Amino acid sequence: MGLFDFFKKKETAPEAQEALDKGLEKTKEGFLSKITKAVAGKSTVDDDVLDNLEEVLVTSDVGVSTTLKIIDRIQSRVAKDKYLSTTELNRLLRDEIQLLLSENNSNDFRKFEYGQHKPYVIMVVGVNGVGKTTTIGKLAHKLKAENLKVVLGAADTFRAAAVEQIKLWGERVGVRVVAQAMGSDPASVAFDTLQSAVANGEDVVIIDTAGRLHNKIGLMNELGKIKNVMEKVIPNAPHEILLVLDGSTGQNAFEQCKQFTEATDVNALAITKLDGTAKGGVVIGISDQFKIPVKYIGVGEGVNDLQLFDKKAFVDSLFN
Repeated sequence: MGLFDFFKKKETAPEAQEALDKGLEKTKEGFLSKITKAVAGKSTVDDDVLDNLEEVLVTSDVGVSTTLKIIDRIQSRVAKDKYLSTTELNRLLRDEIQLLLSENNSNDFRKFEYGQHKPYVIMVVGVNGVGKTTTIGKLAHKLKAENLKVVLGAADTFRAAAVEQIKLWGERVGVRVVAQAMGSDPASVAFDTLQSAVANGEDVVIIDTAGRLHNKIGLMNELGKIKNVMEKVIPNAPHEILLVLDGSTGQNAFEQCKQFTEATDVNALAITKLDGTAKGGVVIGISDQFKIPVKYIGVGEGVNDLQLFDKKAFVDSLFN
C-alpha cells in the first residue's frame, strides 16, 4: 500500500457508518423532526412549505446564503411539477445537499492525491477549545495504524497545557513529539520538527499552532513566519493547512473560518464535536460558503472517532 493510499477507500466501513450514525443522532433528530413539522397538514410542496423549510435549514445552522441556494434549487424543481408531494421533499432535499457537498468538495477526499511528498507536512490551525490537539492526536493514531511514521511538533508554545497535551497524545498513540520550553519561538519548533523528520525518514509531520484570534495581523504574521521557516527545510511545506472548527458552536464556526481563511491559505477543514450537538448543518454551510474541502469530522470522544469525511455517508446518515 502506497503512502496515503488508505485515504482512498471507496466505501464507508459498516463500523464507521455506525459511528457516524450515532455521532449525528442529535442533528438528525432535530433536522427530521423540523422537516416533519414544516410539511404538517400539506400534501404538496407549496410556498408555505418552502418558507417553513427555509426556516428549518437556517435554524439547523446551514447558513442563510446556503439555505437560499438550496431553496432556489428545490423551487425550480417544484415549478416543473406543481403537484410534487411533500413525501418526496426528503428525497429532494437529500439530493440537493449531496449535490452541494459534491460541488464544494471538488477534490473528493477519497481520490485526493498527495503526490510524492515525504515527509508530508500538515500545519494545524484553529482557536483554543475547538479540539485541535485532540484532532492532531487522533489523526496521528489513524496514520500510525497504517504503518506510517509520524512526528508531532508542539508549536503552540504560548500555553503550557498545549505542549503537555501534545506530549500526552504522543505517548498515548506512540509517536514522537518535538517540543521546546514554553514561550519559545513557534517557528523554531516547526524548524526543528521538520529537520528531525527529514533526518529520521518520517512520513508525516503534524504541526500544532497557537489558537489566538485577538489580532488578525498578529496571527497572519505568526503563521506566515512558521510557513516561511518550514519552506527553508522542505520546499512547498506545509502541504496542508488544516483548520479545526468546533461544529457545536454553529454560526461561530463560520466566523472563525472567515478569520483564518483571511489570515492564511487554509486548504482543508476538520469539523469536530458533531456528536454533542444538533448543529451538524454547519458542515453543509461551511463547505458551501468557503469552497474548502471538509476532510475530517469528529463524531465521538474515542481515539477512532475522527473520520474521513464521506459526503454520501454523511447525507445518508442525516436522512436514513
